[in-house]
This record gives sequence, structure tokens and C-alpha cells, in this order.
Amino acid sequence: MSVNMWMSDKPAYDGMVDVSIFTSQAPGDLVKINGVDPRRGEWEHVAFVPHPLPKLPPDLSARTYRMVADARAALGALDSTARRLSNPRIFRRPALQAEAQSTSALEGTYAPLGEVLIANEERPTNLDLREVLNYVRMGDAAFDWIEEGMPLTVGMLEQLQAMLVRGTRGETVNSGAVRNHQVVVGQRTNAPSGALAVHSARFVPSPPGLDLTANLRGLLDWMTDSEVMQETDPVVAAALAHYQFETLHPFHDGNGRIGRFLIVAHLLKQGVLLEPTLTVSPWFEARRSEYYDRLLAVSTEGAWDPYVRFFATGLESSANATHERMKALVAVQESFKERIRKSPLRADTAHALVDFAIARTAFTVRDVEKHLGISYGRANGLVQQMIHLGILAEVHAAAGGSGRRFYAPDAFDVLVKEP
Repeated sequence: MSVNMWMSDKPAYDGMVDVSIFTSQAPGDLVKINGVDPRRGEWEHVAFVPHPLPKLPPDLSARTYRMVADARAALGALDSTARRLSNPRIFRRPALQAEAQSTSALEGTYAPLGEVLIANEERPTNLDLREVLNYVRMGDAAFDWIEEGMPLTVGMLEQLQAMLVRGTRGETVNSGAVRNHQVVVGQRTNAPSGALAVHSARFVPSPPGLDLTANLRGLLDWMTDSEVMQETDPVVAAALAHYQFETLHPFHDGNGRIGRFLIVAHLLKQGVLLEPTLTVSPWFEARRSEYYDRLLAVSTEGAWDPYVRFFATGLESSANATHERMKALVAVQESFKERIRKSPLRADTAHALVDFAIARTAFTVRDVEKHLGISYGRANGLVQQMIHLGILAEVHAAAGGSGRRFYAPDAFDVLVKEP
């Protein structure tokens, strides 16, 4: 590793990164970078480039493997429930909306979950809400591609990143491509006042260039390497892949959100989950400081064991919370259908609208017309009858812009309830 070579002719801190925190166990190299600041002239620094992920998993403690086993059991229970449902896909969109809200909050973009669930996706009321809804669109597209058997590629990730930042403050001419400039992550608490961002950063990821693209491609190849996946538990593999993506930081914006999306995508492609209903970010959002510390500790000292244990704990808790929410939504779905059975409504069409209301959370009569394949008049009448039964209600206009939109309040309450 090149850390000691760099330290041999530089003090631990002289306005540069404190390289003393990088030990000989760090799974990567520090490389010199430089540039020119318009006001202060030339600068130099160091960036961390992670080594390719190993073919065999790192040494992990028995305690960590117990947590990995617990996570697998929780994921298995979630998946088992999904497989027993007549239409598990209806829970995909609500899970994606909840994930979008929390994963965006981790990156400093906050829109209340209630607003996200009933928002008019064509007319978001502010930039924060647009950014969150972009994640939903990105997830919809990505899961459809995965369902079609498409592999994870650099080109696919570039398309997803472009979708994520479109029309937001993060959109630049470099959107939709691996970054062509240096970025930094966070800020050190002991950074000198007025220092350049690169000198005060908590972490400086890989420099831009062909090596960065090659390393990202290497990660995606690792995630589909049959030999690696045979030797590595899917939870451990997801943890390692997440670390590697966040450490490479391949895009100018959206790395955290795409990296957490890849956790679910990996579990889906490995067959651990039938449907991408897992919502991971709320747990990490509640522990954001420790989350970032665990990632950094891998880079500085190769602390794989505590990181994987933390990650596995998060997946277990997330799977349990998602499982409880899924069961609660199933109960709401059944209660709706019981009301319909006791009413004069035609059961087949009304039941289909119940499923649609849970899957979409907010919709127009035109949406119902299109999804159920019935006339506008029939769709409008059905919606009104469902309102009369207390199943649906109208969304307040201020929450979604123009046009009448509807939702199922009981399902909404399950989704916004704190786990």
C-alpha cells in the first residue's frame, strides 16, 4: 500500500488530509492529486483508491456471522410472505416511495413521507419533492430492467443517475456520466477555517479518469461473478459492494442514493428477494453518523468486521420493519375487500381498484380508467362508490396540484406510521 510512502516525506497534517488515520490494513492506496483554485492558485492533496474486492470474503467474527444469519432469516421471512401473496407486486411502489423519502433525507433533501405518497408526480410542488420523486422513477425503471434480465452495467448506472438528478439542483452537463472531476465527501470537525473544500474534507474519493470507470466496471463484474457469489453470503456481498460503490463515489451527485438502491438490486438479482419491497434507508438514516463512520473505518483501517455486522443489523431490522408493514397492508387490503363483499358493488372490478389503490397510493379517475380498462364514467362512479364505503378519499388539492386525485387513507396511515 502506498500510504507509508506518502507519509515518509510529509508531516501528518500541514493543511492536507491527516494520512496518519490510514493504517497498513487499509484496503486501498492513497494517490496524489492536484489542481488549481481560481483564487488561491495551485493545490495538492491525496485521494483514496480502494483495491478491487477480494474473491473470498474478509475474515469475520462468529458474532458477525450470527448477525448475517439473522439478517438472512429476516429477509427470508419477508420473501416468504411476498411469495404467498396473490399479487406481491402491488407493494413495490409504496416501498419505493418510502425508500425514496429516507434515502434522500440521508443526503440532505427532506420531503415528508406523507407528501411523497400523495404527490402529483407530474407536477411536484418544489425541488425537494421533485428530487425524491425522481428516485421513484429511477427505481421503477431499474427494477423493470432487472426483471427483464438486463445486467447491471456502467451504462445502466449512468442512465439511472441522469434520471435521479433530472430537473434538480444536482443536474449538470456531466449528469448521466461517470464524473470527470474530483469530488470530496463531508467535512472534518478540525478543518482549518477558510480551507479549500478538498483540504477540509473528511474523505477524498478516487480521482476521475479511466481508472475510476474501470474500477466501477470491476465492481459490477464482481457482483455477478458466480465464483464470488458461491463463496460469499449475499448479505456480506451486499455489504462489500455497498462499501466499494460509496468509496469509489463514481458520480458527481446521487452516489449515496444509488449505492443504497444497489443493496436491494443485488439481493433481488441474487434471488434473496422475489420483489424489491425492502426499505433499507430509514434504519441507516436514523444512524447516519455511525453509518458514515463505519464506511470510513473500512477505508482507514480495514475494519470490515464491525462494518459488516452494522450492515447486517440494518438489513435485519429493515426486513423486519418492511415485513410488518407488508402484513399491515395485507390486513387493510382484506378489510377493504370485506366491505366490498357486504356491498352491492361488482366484486371483481372493485377488488381490482383496491389493489390499485394500495399499489399507487394516489391517483386520478383517468388512472383508474386506464388501469382497469373501463370507461371514464364507470371509473368515476366506482371511485365515488368506494368513497361512500370509506375506502377512498379525495387528496386535498394543495398536496398535489391541479386535478382531482384520490387515495386510501387506511393504507396511507400504515405507510406513514413510524416503525
